[in-house]
Amino acid sequence: QVQLVESGGGLVQTGSSLRLSCAASGRTFSSYNLAWFRQAPGKEREFDAGISRTSGSTYYLDSVKGRFTVSRDNAKNTVYLQMNSLKPEDTAVYVCAAGPRGVLSRSRLSYDYWGQGTQVTISS
Repeated sequence: QVQLVESGGGLVQTGSSLRLSCAASGRTFSSYNLAWFRQAPGKEREFDAGISRTSGSTYYLDSVKGRFTVSRDNAKNTVYLQMNSLKPEDTAVYVCAAGPRGVLSRSRLSYDYWGQGTQVTISS
């Protein structure tokens, strides 16, 4: 029902910035909680940042607070993740997700729709 397509990843140096975009289909985009997760090889998929469907409240993984900013443009059916001061430990596939129910959550189970991900690699 909903398709999510990420873009904006790449290979950059420590301290650089990237802006990820996730374009979504669906006329009910504004009713979804939206989130970004990171997944590194051999590790669990981990919540990075999210923005709620109603109040627009944002939440972040502790390690990215002050560096990452999540935002949404409902008119464009797009959610963004601005990443600044990138570190090697940020290297991962970044995946966007949409959840139609409840409040914004860090749980993967709260999200029904997932993108394919975009690779972010930070060199030392």
